[in-house]
Order: sequence, then structure tokens, then C-alpha cells
Amino acid sequence: MFTEEENNMVSTVISIRIDEKLKKELEELGIDYAELVRKYLEEVVRKEKLKRELKEADRIREELLKIHGYYSSSAELIREDRDDYH
Repeated sequence: MFTEEENNMVSTVISIRIDEKLKKELEELGIDYAELVRKYLEEVVRKEKLKRELKEADRIREELLKIHGYYSSSAELIREDRDDYH
């Protein structure tokens, strides 16, 4: 494994094993599998962060319920925030 600087970001090389036939088909079809894997991993990270943020929001909402005796749904909070902004 090695790293290189790319667009002011340090990048790391990872490797995976795939069937030789699959690799050949990807190349024959001109599919940039490195870019596909990169985008997929970025999407996995984005979704996981969102999932954790939502879990934290639920935890905070539960705490508000304990403290104040009520809470609004996420949709209600978003609508209220949007209404206050405009």
C-alpha cells in the first residue's frame, strides 16, 4: 500500500481481488472500475454518516421528550425551520 498526493489530498491505494473474467469484461466494456469503486465507497461513507447523524438526532429528541415532555417529528422540525427562514 502506498500513498500519493492528489488534488491537495493524500490518496491511498487499496486492492481487491475479482474474477479474472470479470476484470476482462470491465476492460472490454471500457468501464472505469476504479472510479466506480471510489464513488461507491464515498456513497457508503455518506450514507453511514447520515445514518449516525439521524440516530443522534433521535437520541436528542428523546432527551427533549424527557426534559420537556414533548417533541416534534423530524418533518415538523424541518417545516418549522423552513417557515422561520422565509
